[in-house]
Amino acid sequence: MSQQILQVNFTFGMSKAEYEQACLPLAPDVANFPGLRWKVWIMNEAEREAGGIYLFDDETSLQSFIEPLNDILDAPGFSDIHMKTFDILEALTLITRGPLQEIAQP
Repeated sequence: MSQQILQVNFTFGMSKAEYEQACLPLAPDVANFPGLRWKVWIMNEAEREAGGIYLFDDETSLQSFIEPLNDILDAPGFSDIHMKTFDILEALTLITRGPLQEIAQP
């Protein structure tokens, strides 16, 4: 199985400080989600858009993350939610120092 990228973008209806406060308690659970290697939190405050870029071990891990993420983003203050999944072009990514991590094989 190959690593997978999840890209999430949405509009938020609160201040940057309120958004960060709302997300802070969620960050440890996100960090400990099985199969998630990393997440980069992103924001364009001027456009009121935020989201994240996630690296998962495989598509199974990614798909198991989507339902809990939908539950979080169903809260008031979030709208225009867009999720996209991508395969990784590993050879090119390694040349450009993309932050891929080796997955231990059983």
